[in-house]
Amino acid sequence: MKPMSAARKSISTDFTTRQVFFHAGTRHEKVLDLFLYTFSHFFGDFDLLRGGVTDHRESGKVTYPLVSLVFVGVLMFLCNLGARRQTKLLLPTAESLQTFRTLFDVDSFPHGDTLNDAFMLLDPDQMQGAVCNLVGTLVRKKVLYPYRVLDKYFVVAVDGTGTITYSKRHCPHCLTQKQNGRTIYYHEVLEAKLVTPNGFAFSLMSEFIENPGKNPTKQDCELKAFYRLAPRLKAAFPRLPILLTLDGLYAGGPVFQICTNYDWKYMIILKDADLPSVNQEFHGLRDLQPANHRSWRAGKKAEIKQDYRWVDDILYTDSQDREHTLHVIECVETKPDAAGILTESAWRWITNVRPSQSNVVALANEGGRDRWKIENQGFKAQKRGGYELEHAYTAHPNSAKIFYYLLQIAHIIAQLMYKGSIIGKAGRKALGAIKNLAILLLEAWRNRGVAPEEMQALSSRRLQIRFCPDTS
Repeated sequence: MKPMSAARKSISTDFTTRQVFFHAGTRHEKVLDLFLYTFSHFFGDFDLLRGGVTDHRESGKVTYPLVSLVFVGVLMFLCNLGARRQTKLLLPTAESLQTFRTLFDVDSFPHGDTLNDAFMLLDPDQMQGAVCNLVGTLVRKKVLYPYRVLDKYFVVAVDGTGTITYSKRHCPHCLTQKQNGRTIYYHEVLEAKLVTPNGFAFSLMSEFIENPGKNPTKQDCELKAFYRLAPRLKAAFPRLPILLTLDGLYAGGPVFQICTNYDWKYMIILKDADLPSVNQEFHGLRDLQPANHRSWRAGKKAEIKQDYRWVDDILYTDSQDREHTLHVIECVETKPDAAGILTESAWRWITNVRPSQSNVVALANEGGRDRWKIENQGFKAQKRGGYELEHAYTAHPNSAKIFYYLLQIAHIIAQLMYKGSIIGKAGRKALGAIKNLAILLLEAWRNRGVAPEEMQALSSRRLQIRFCPDTS
């Protein structure tokens, strides 16, 4: 391993309020400083990673503090190692051990099996609390305030995704599906992610979609998982002003009622085949309310034309005879394709926010349409961006959930690093894809040893971090 350059600036002088983090020729060692400073800036010390998680190991046999194991798990995902065994093969060096000792006062580096053994004993709900603490800290510090819709509501997208698939039963909780005469065993999770116009997708709450046993009379599903997730989300963030953005699966009385009970706003896709009475009333009244119309131009050169129409106060009675007052917004968008030919697309949403000339564009563009960020900046990034969400990091069901939460934590940190003003626009251009940040972080971890006095100097820095526009 090459020794660190003596010409490298110390942490205490490496950051200035006017200096971007990356520039042509910047050494990769700086990326570790970026990681440590970003976490310290937003969250303080690394104890927040474990939050209120109880360590159930026998105290007399513990070599590594639980927070150090959680840290290694998060670092595994941040560096895109792709497998648990890689933590022992790629992370330990003389330099990295110095940093690990500085952070956790430990003289050796844990094996991936050590992580797995410890995580088997943890309470997944408590680790979920650690994820909530991180995002809750960003909310309390008003880091995400500029990205609220109508200067009030945090947009929360809810959707499900697959995680792991097996040819044989993995555990009693596997979901099952017949494919070409074979039974496929798989796991899914329902995610509530806080999404923003500049491309953040932070996990707020996860609900695992799993059967109660090997032979259930009815399988678990996304909608059932939402009914479990909703009260947990409300309990974790009781005063957070939320606007849910959902697909058409959720267009129904039970979801409307949950949102009413919890004082949540929503934008839900309304398809032609859903809620026939609501669709019929919308089409019957749309052209009779000419005042409920607004045209809008979007795009860098105003090349996109959006035509909005809406109908207020549509009464809907659900299957349990509960009445709901709904509003429907329609957006017809015309824009040129790559060949310059105009193409037309249309969207329609149900909402419990009364539309108006002043808010309809924000509701649609920053509320309803931002639902796609849970797919692109959320699931797609975690499956194809190096986090390997669909890889089985362990065969133990309980430990698998812990690793899932650590992946969510790593993704939160990586987004804060990549979009922050320390890197800057020039740095992002030089870096390219966010995935490249993981490559540089791994090299920095292996080559950059951080001494205690350097960590203290880094933690004492007070710089303002702003975030870039959408870099997706």
